[in-house]
Amino acid sequence: MCNMKTKNICLCADAEATSFSGAFRCSDSAKAKARSFIDNEKQFQLGFLPTEQSNPITATLEDDFKRSTLAGVQCLQRGDRQMPITMRHIFAGRRFAALVDSMVASVTGPKGRIIFSGCGATGRLSILLESMWRDFFHRRVAELSDKERALADRSASIMTGGDFALIRSVEFFEDFAEGGRRQASALDVGEGDTFVAITEGGETSSVLGSLMYATEHGAKCFLVFNNPAYLLRRHLDRCREAIDNPKVTVIDLYCGSMSVAGSTRMQATSSEQVLCSCALEAALCRVLPRFAKETTEDYAQLFENLLAGLESPEGRAGLVKAIEFEKGVYEAGGRITYIADKCMLDLFTDNTERAPTFMIPPIRSSQEKGLAQSWAFVKNPLHSTEECWSEMMRRHPRCLDFTADDARSLGMPQTFIDNPPAIKYSNLVTYMIGNEPAPERIEGFARAAAVVLRVPGETHDFVGAANRLAASWPEKLEFRFEFPIADSPLEIWKHLAVKLAFNCLSTGTMAAMGRVAGNWMSYVSMSNKKLIDRSIRLVVELGRVDYVTAAETVFAAQEWINSQDWTQKEEPSPVQVALAAIQRNNEK
Repeated sequence: MCNMKTKNICLCADAEATSFSGAFRCSDSAKAKARSFIDNEKQFQLGFLPTEQSNPITATLEDDFKRSTLAGVQCLQRGDRQMPITMRHIFAGRRFAALVDSMVASVTGPKGRIIFSGCGATGRLSILLESMWRDFFHRRVAELSDKERALADRSASIMTGGDFALIRSVEFFEDFAEGGRRQASALDVGEGDTFVAITEGGETSSVLGSLMYATEHGAKCFLVFNNPAYLLRRHLDRCREAIDNPKVTVIDLYCGSMSVAGSTRMQATSSEQVLCSCALEAALCRVLPRFAKETTEDYAQLFENLLAGLESPEGRAGLVKAIEFEKGVYEAGGRITYIADKCMLDLFTDNTERAPTFMIPPIRSSQEKGLAQSWAFVKNPLHSTEECWSEMMRRHPRCLDFTADDARSLGMPQTFIDNPPAIKYSNLVTYMIGNEPAPERIEGFARAAAVVLRVPGETHDFVGAANRLAASWPEKLEFRFEFPIADSPLEIWKHLAVKLAFNCLSTGTMAAMGRVAGNWMSYVSMSNKKLIDRSIRLVVELGRVDYVTAAETVFAAQEWINSQDWTQKEEPSPVQVALAAIQRNNEK
C-alpha cells in the first residue's frame, strides 16, 4: 500500500521533476545542508506536536474525495467538530474572563490598546481582528459620540514581515525572534496595552519574540496556541520561556490534529479566531453596553450553530458545487478571480495561504511579468487598488522598509542579505486588488471565471458593481450561504463562516486534484525551518526512508529546483521531486 501511494504521488508530479529523478545525485553540499539542519535545528524539528501529525478521523481524506466530493467535504468537516468541546470549556474558564477584563481595562484607560501579534495564518488573523474592531466604528459611526468614535484606534496588530505578508508569504521571517521584538518596538507596545500573541502551534519564534518585548515593557500579556502546553515546555526552550513567564497568561486551545496534517490554517487558526473575536466582542459590549442586546454571551452555542449550518444539506451542497467548479477550471489550466467587498480580507487569507500549503503559484503583482498567475485572486469592484488596501484594513497598511542591513542584523541567510525582500507599501500597492481591468486573469486561459462572494449585509452598490466587473470574465459563479448566519456587533459569525467554508473549499479542491496523500499535504514548500522539517517528515512517511536519507534527498531536490528556469511554468515541490527520485531508485 505504501509503494502504491508513493507511486501515485509521483505520477502527479511535474514532468520536470520526474525526469530529474532519473539522474538524481545527492551532492556534497546537499548532504552538508541536511546534516546541519539535523544537528543544529532541533528546535524546529516538530514531529512530536499533534498539529504536525496525521489526524486519524480524517485519514481517509484522499480516498473519500476519490469516492465523491460530498464524502470528501464530510471528512474535512469532521475535523471542525473537534473544536466546540474545547471552546465551550475555554469560554467558561477564568482565563477567557481575564482576557476580556484586560481588553476592557485597556480600552477604557487613558491610552491602552488591544494588540494582536501573529505570523502567517495567525498574522493575517491579527490583521483581521484589528480590522473587525475598526470596521464596527466605521459602520456604526452615526450611532456614536465623538469620544466613542475615537475608540476605533484602540486596536492594532503585528504581522510578522509587515502587512505585505497579508498577500504574499514572507515565511522565513518567522524563524527570528528579534524580528518580532523590533516590530513590537516599532508599534511602541507598553503599559496599558493588552497584548495577545497568537501562534498556531505555540512555537513561532517571531511571535514569541514580540511577546517577550511586550512582557518587558509593561503590557498585559496573553499567549494563545493550539498544542498541549506540556509538550511545548518539554521540547522547545523558547516555548518553555514564554509559558513559564509569570507575566504571561497562557490560553491553550488544543483540540486535536488538523484535518490535513500540519495545515494549521485549519482548526488551529479557526479556534483561535473563535476565541479572540468573541473576547473582542465581549469587551466591546462592556465598553458600549447598549450594543450587547445585538448578541449573546453563549458564544459556544452560536459556534455550534454555525458548524451545523455548514454541515446542513444546503451548506454542503454549496461547498460541493464550488469545489467541483474550481477543480474543473484549474484542470483546464484556467484561473479563478473572486469578487468581494465584505469579508475580502478573509478571502485574501485563504488565497495567500494556498500557495505555501499546496505549492501553487503565489499571488502576483502587476510588475511580475512572465510568471505563472496564481490560481485564485481577489478583487474589489467598489474601489481602486490603493483605496482598497486602506478600506479593507480600515487603516493605512503597515509595511516594512526592509534592508540588507536589517537582514544581516537578524542573522538571515546570505540570499536575504543579497536580495532583501521587497515588502514596502510601494510594493504592496502593485497587487491590483481594486476594480481595475484584469486581462492577465482572463486572456490566454482555456477557462477564466469570476466568482462573486455574496454575504449577508452587502449593499446594492456592491451587487451592481460586482456584476459589472464580472461581466469581463467568460464565466461567472456566485458563492453564497444558503443557511442563516447569526449577526453580532463585530459580525464575527459572518467572518467565521467565510473562513470555515473556504478552508474546506480550497483544501477540498486540492484534495480532489490529487495534492493530498491520505490526509497529508503532498505538495509542500521549504520557505522556513518548520516547513523544511515537515517536508523531510513527509518524505519519511511516504517514501519509507529514514530521516537522514529524507533530509539529504529533499535538500538535493531543492538544489535542483533552484538551478532551473521556471518562467511560465509552475515550480514543483521538493517533496514531489524527492519522492520521484526515491521511487526511481527503488525500481532500480
